[in-house]
Amino acid sequence: MTDSFGRTINYLRLSVTDRCNLRCLYCMPKEGIKHIAHNEVLRFEEMLKICGILAKLGIKNIRITGGEPLVRRGITEFIGELKKVPGIERITMTSNGILLGENLDALIKSGLDGLNISIDTLNKEMFEKLTGTKDGFKNILPAIDKALENGINVKINCVPLSDFNEKEIAKLAALAKNRKLAVRFIELMPLGQASLMQFIPMEQVMSLIEKEHGSLQAITQDSNFYSFGSGPAEYYKPHGFTGSIGIISSISKKYCKTCNRLRLTSKGELKTCLASDNGTDIKKLIRKGAANEEISQIIIKAVKEKPQEHNFNEKKQSIKMFSIGG
Repeated sequence: MTDSFGRTINYLRLSVTDRCNLRCLYCMPKEGIKHIAHNEVLRFEEMLKICGILAKLGIKNIRITGGEPLVRRGITEFIGELKKVPGIERITMTSNGILLGENLDALIKSGLDGLNISIDTLNKEMFEKLTGTKDGFKNILPAIDKALENGINVKINCVPLSDFNEKEIAKLAALAKNRKLAVRFIELMPLGQASLMQFIPMEQVMSLIEKEHGSLQAITQDSNFYSFGSGPAEYYKPHGFTGSIGIISSISKKYCKTCNRLRLTSKGELKTCLASDNGTDIKKLIRKGAANEEISQIIIKAVKEKPQEHNFNEKKQSIKMFSIGG
């Protein structure tokens, strides 16, 4: 499946819920949010049907997102079923890690291939200020180490925030010094609450890392242990590091020319770009009993209309990251 700019679309980010057990400052508004009604959220069997259709169109890799996917009951069993869909080669998940420890054995059994864990600070007090919770922080790193021991590919995601966690950047990078994982730094995208905050350019992030850990040498892959996956990150390795450092320059350096992804929200909207205000209502088609071929043709049409590049330079408070899945 290709779009009108010749990009091969083979990657789906699947949001299974808009609910989350954290209240991160750059994601959730202080006044709270109005959750999607349960009957409006895609059922797992509906997601499996859509993923089956997408797989026949060329989707090979799926990342499970939220909200926080581990708050949805039955998620580990769903991943196991998703692994059985013909054509799907790789299933990964993005999580805040709070519930990872108690779900890890089931995730391993389900066949999950990789985890992205969001950690923006290693400071307990700063973590509480950023996330709005005191619970679970101490359990995240042990769960990550257990995941690594069991062969799960792990990436840690950090969003550097101006005047907040600059001093944490080098400390977070150090998690990759003796661990076979990647620590990735992602420029803040001006969507929802984040549109009220200031991102730190990746050039500055790299400078802070090099000041502490030495020169960053670009790498394209590490066949010894680590698959970088199908995302937009550029990877580097300081001398002596076991793992790697990933840089995602969402704002200062557009990566749209290599974009290979679609997003399916928990309420069944197919979005071809994170910055897009609109989506295609696949849930409506599923629930009215549309044939697979009809749904396929509508998806192909949506893909052909995928924009050439994002417009993150325009702040978009109306777009909620917790409901799209990032």
